[in-house]
Amino acid sequence: MKVDPNDLAAAMEHDPALIDENDALKYHAGLLAVTMYRESHELWLKGEYEKAREINFEAHKITGCDIHPGATIGKRFFIDHATGVVIGETTIIGDDVCLYQGVTLGGVSTSKGKRHPTLRNHIVVGCNASILGNITIGNNVRVGAGSVVLKDVPDDCTVVGVPGRVVRYKGLKVQCELNHCDLPDPEEDEISKLRSEIEMLKREIEELKKRRSRHPASLHRIHA
Repeated sequence: MKVDPNDLAAAMEHDPALIDENDALKYHAGLLAVTMYRESHELWLKGEYEKAREINFEAHKITGCDIHPGATIGKRFFIDHATGVVIGETTIIGDDVCLYQGVTLGGVSTSKGKRHPTLRNHIVVGCNASILGNITIGNNVRVGAGSVVLKDVPDDCTVVGVPGRVVRYKGLKVQCELNHCDLPDPEEDEISKLRSEIEMLKREIEELKKRRSRHPASLHRIHA
């Protein structure tokens, strides 16, 4: 089985646990899953669907990663750990994309045609994230661990939450790196705002109580 040198280079770059290239070639489940996919994809394009599906099925058994032979995947594709990764038939993936364990690139329709996501270039998708439907994820995007993305995402964004929410980083490229869990939390931001408002209201109430204790008669006249 021939390993694409670009995929090997991606594995060496993004997985610090690898000892050397020999270690990657023998024991890296993600690299094996990608290599078997590329072989099955070549057969799929030739119309040899049965052979392609055999390799796909074998790869799933060995690595725990299910990449449909019909998916289109670019250069330097990296999957860490492989376990639980699912990539649907009409998925399109660009160059320099990283997926972590448990990622699903799935469909939301049983109809034929394009029903899976398109991921452009320089994207990292955190563990157990799901990107569903015929949507497009732009260049230089990070998808946080556990997020569920159901809508298009523009370039240079970070997506977090369920459903996924976009945080724009204008002018800043999001590199394909491991710290995909170090992400903004929009819900926590909203909670922080509410806490601030509650503290402000508490201060106003205390101030009104002090005024009432100092000038009870004038306050009584105002209310009257």
